[in-house]
Amino acid sequence: LPRPTYKKLRSVIQDGKPLDLDIANEVAHAMKEWALEKGATHFTHWFQPLTGITSEKHDSFMTPQGNGTILMSFSGKELVQGEPDASSFPSGGLRATFEARGYTVWDPASPTFIKDEVLCIPTAFISYTGEALDKRTPLLRSQVALEKQAKRVLALFGQEPSRVVTNIGPEQEYFLIKEEDFEQRPDLILCGRTLFGCEPSKGQELDEHYFGAIRPTVNNFMKELDDELWKLGIPAKTKHNEVAPCQHELAPVFEQGALAIDNNLLTMEKLKLLAPHHGLACLEHEKPFEYVNGSGKHDNWSLSADNENLLEPGDKPGENLRFLVFLACLVAAVDSHADLLRMSVASAGNDHRLGANEAPPAIVSVFLGAALSVIVDDLITGSDVHGAKRTRMDLGVPTLPAVLRDNTDRNRTSPFAFTGNKFEFRMCGSQQNLSDPNVILNTIVAEQCD
Repeated sequence: LPRPTYKKLRSVIQDGKPLDLDIANEVAHAMKEWALEKGATHFTHWFQPLTGITSEKHDSFMTPQGNGTILMSFSGKELVQGEPDASSFPSGGLRATFEARGYTVWDPASPTFIKDEVLCIPTAFISYTGEALDKRTPLLRSQVALEKQAKRVLALFGQEPSRVVTNIGPEQEYFLIKEEDFEQRPDLILCGRTLFGCEPSKGQELDEHYFGAIRPTVNNFMKELDDELWKLGIPAKTKHNEVAPCQHELAPVFEQGALAIDNNLLTMEKLKLLAPHHGLACLEHEKPFEYVNGSGKHDNWSLSADNENLLEPGDKPGENLRFLVFLACLVAAVDSHADLLRMSVASAGNDHRLGANEAPPAIVSVFLGAALSVIVDDLITGSDVHGAKRTRMDLGVPTLPAVLRDNTDRNRTSPFAFTGNKFEFRMCGSQQNLSDPNVILNTIVAEQCD
């Protein structure tokens, strides 16, 4: 890109500035040239309708010139706005049946990517009259609201950050079973879960599968998955066996809200597509089997101002007033709107999972840990704040280093737990789009900041 165009685009992505439509043609041309170099022949506006999964319509770059020749072209108008037929997508009752026009609008903050020779452009999806018909638009609106209110709070501390953003780290759980076994179960094929069956002679009672050695077939699948995700720019970081037999987990590096959710949706798509390459079938249902753990998707959520984590308690959390204010906003938000958080993760599959086999209960509660709970209790009673100091643990073996004890243990039963410098919302289902719970979480925290 020319330097002035590049600077304008970077200001949109990094600083949240409005998009200057005058640069659209130059950006579109650069995208097209890059896509053609990578072997792409089509482009698509990649969006998330209310179904919760992604949708796409492929258009080729080819433009006939009328003299028997073609030109590979891609205009700024085609980049910024598309018009898929919206009549067959759910609208949540926002539209009459006959109202069919819908628009896709480019979201420059989410990077474009190439998938199967198609240039994919992340977009919002709205109706003819501007109502959101997708998951992305409410999420972006909630992020704007939270940023506005968080900046107001930070101004009281003399801070004027250029950006306040949420960071999300979705931990994706899934099952892998033999494809031949999957194909013999119509209930798994049609419903994603078994509807009947005997209790297995051996389940997860011995706890040997969790973090156990990964089987060669599964390891080969995970290697291919890593390669494909890294090609898409998805920072897949951690992979391991989960508690239930044949259950596994993948966790990425945390990213900004909408981008993290985009990448999680691509991850779920790749899980399904790559498993058959290894004679496996991937089950993303929350409760595919009775008697063993179901699959969740832990939503690790934090708030940052110019890359500084606002939920970092520091060495003296009792004296860190800024941290305590945002901590209070989060606890008050969950206390006031636990019903909305519970609603955001409600589904037939997830309601089978919650409250059973190590999953968090269906009742919403907040866990802060012993150290923070003491500080909060002191603040409530008006007592002098006594924050617990981090201590080193003597393991009784001279060759083993004395490790620092964290300020909080990991509470496996709390659905909304503070885990050091973030909150972990553990109620989310493994196959759901994380936009819904994050829209609720962003909005209720923004309300408390206000």
